[in-house]
Amino acid sequence: MGLFVVRASYGGPVAASNGRSKRQRGEIETLPSGSLRVKVYAGVDPISGKRHYLTETIPAGRTAAKEAEKVRTRLLAQVDERRNPRTRATLDQLLDRWLEVADIEATTRMGYVNKLNKHVRPVLGKLPVGRLDAETLESFYASLRRCRDWCGGKAYVKHRVEGDHRCTAKCQPHVCKPLSPSSVRQIHWILSGALSRAVRWRWIAVNPAGQAEPPAPPHPDPQPPNPADAARIINEAWRDPDWGALIWLAMTTGARRGELCALRWHHLDLAAGVLTLRRSAYLDDNGEVQEKDTKTHQQRRVALDPETIEVLTELHARYADRLAQLDATADPADYVFSPEPDNSRGYRPDTITQRYGRLAKRLGTDSHLHALRHYSATELINAGVDVRTVAGRLGHGGGGTTTLRVYAAWLSESDQRAAGTLAARMPPRPLAATQRTSSPYQTIAVELREQIADGRLRAGDQFPTVTELAATHSVSVGTAHRAVALLTAEGLVSVARGRRATVAHVE
Repeated sequence: MGLFVVRASYGGPVAASNGRSKRQRGEIETLPSGSLRVKVYAGVDPISGKRHYLTETIPAGRTAAKEAEKVRTRLLAQVDERRNPRTRATLDQLLDRWLEVADIEATTRMGYVNKLNKHVRPVLGKLPVGRLDAETLESFYASLRRCRDWCGGKAYVKHRVEGDHRCTAKCQPHVCKPLSPSSVRQIHWILSGALSRAVRWRWIAVNPAGQAEPPAPPHPDPQPPNPADAARIINEAWRDPDWGALIWLAMTTGARRGELCALRWHHLDLAAGVLTLRRSAYLDDNGEVQEKDTKTHQQRRVALDPETIEVLTELHARYADRLAQLDATADPADYVFSPEPDNSRGYRPDTITQRYGRLAKRLGTDSHLHALRHYSATELINAGVDVRTVAGRLGHGGGGTTTLRVYAAWLSESDQRAAGTLAARMPPRPLAATQRTSSPYQTIAVELREQIADGRLRAGDQFPTVTELAATHSVSVGTAHRAVALLTAEGLVSVARGRRATVAHVE
């Protein structure tokens, strides 16, 4: 019986008893330092087209040869079971390839690219995809939560201008600002999507993002304006009636800012009292205004209350008057809200955000434009409107909106009730805007003012409920609520959510 003869060098041929020689898979090379490097062929790199090897180095030592053989066996098993990375491509290369093939909405893509370029590529971009693991990702997330500029705790001056320059007051010492948990979670899910595609392409065997733990989701904390602040906002906005109409519509419909910017006259059916939201405006990479589908890619119809119909009717009358002065004709495709006299161009979304921010700053209230959407939802839910109807009005992806997509559903009794309920809870428009002086709610407000003035209602007394006022004056609850809202705006009534209104302390 013949004997096996093994050559002294690693990776050399092995002599078999039948006289043939068979080359051993994988190589173990001795480096000048005495360390051993294990090298196993793992196919052709799909990115570079070159031969791809798995390598691992074993420090020199008495048991180095035995450890190297174990590593060779392990790497061969990975290749045989297709658990090895097939490429040395970096994360930058993966992200570039993924963004080429991913079917992502334009605004979503812009957000992804911005986050990747600002936070991911500078830190992890040059790292081979095969070397990414859960520990690396979780350490990266932790560094972002400490400082969005991943300074590593080192002090330095943050320059406003790159390269050689003369520093000014804008060149300030760096101050660590953590990235919000929600932004870190977004980065995690972006990376998870790209790495999932890498698994499908067999660039890597396992998605490391699936093993990493992202930050916990933040607790929802909507902060809509309270009724008193909403009244102040409406009154301040109505200094410009067209701007006031935009804020009013944002409150009553909960429409997104992009939807308001893309709204055209043919989207309004004032006779039927229905607003159709089909398009949304956004800024492209060049800062130019473009239009796309709504966020959920669905058109939706929102019922309008009589007061809002009147607001839009007056807005259209002002638009027609301007066209008459310009000797131009009305076009149904003109924008409802526009900075141009002929309404030929819609607002930029960032313009109305900034204008609203200046309005809130003048009033000394901490509010942003999206808070008006929260206001609409909160007031409807507090009024008892079912969540399914509220979700439908706001165009949320969940909450049964798919069944509310049909035109008839939007004219259902619940949606009409939602429109009327929100109108009743809206703060009153300024008298100059309503052009009325003897509305029922104003009559009620006059009588209540007299009761406060002559001491029948004293500071701190509980105010009559809207139900009591409606019964006393034979009006609807909505009309009574508007009377209370008017007195609240004047500072005569103190209203807090969840508590009964009281007569305010007037100094």
